[in-house]
Amino acid sequence: MTQQTGGRRVVANMNLSLDGRYAGPGDPTDMGWVMPYAHTDLARDHLTGLWEPATTALLGRVNAEGFLGFWPTVIGAEGADPRDEGFAKWLVDADKVVLSSTLGDAPWERTTVVDKPAAEVVADLRAAEGGDIVVLSSASVIKALLAADEVDRLALTVFPVFLGGGPRLFDDGLPAGRWTLASQAAGEHGTLALVYDRAR
Repeated sequence: MTQQTGGRRVVANMNLSLDGRYAGPGDPTDMGWVMPYAHTDLARDHLTGLWEPATTALLGRVNAEGFLGFWPTVIGAEGADPRDEGFAKWLVDADKVVLSSTLGDAPWERTTVVDKPAAEVVADLRAAEGGDIVVLSSASVIKALLAADEVDRLALTVFPVFLGGGPRLFDDGLPAGRWTLASQAAGEHGTLALVYDRAR
């Protein structure tokens, strides 16, 4: 058995450097190191495989502001890759849950702001009908869900760069557990897209 039974699957998606970091030292929101690798067939196909079976996006506030500020502008943009446009349309239309203790009303359509622990929010989402719940690169949310053993599928894009410092995704003290490799692909620049399912 490689995923939760009788419930929705929680899929965590994150970009990582080869030395295991999701951001460099200094500004954790600076994703400039990802940009040389983001516009590749591998990255686009990887993301498409994650959002197509999903009906809900789960985000932290910072990522919500970044994602929902940028992606809707891709729809109808001249020269946009159809896969980018597909993701943008999905993100606009999907149910979005934003975890925040500071955000009041959500400025985005189809969005609920929740001030509760990530594991509680996921429990509520699992109890409702729907497809996969995708956590889109929100490190604080993914870390909390990994600590609570609430991630069913871990999707990692590994870029061939050492950041030399900065926060790591996998903290000490995570629950012990096994994962099975569901898919792997190598792309331009030596980038890897890896998908693991939690073996329960």
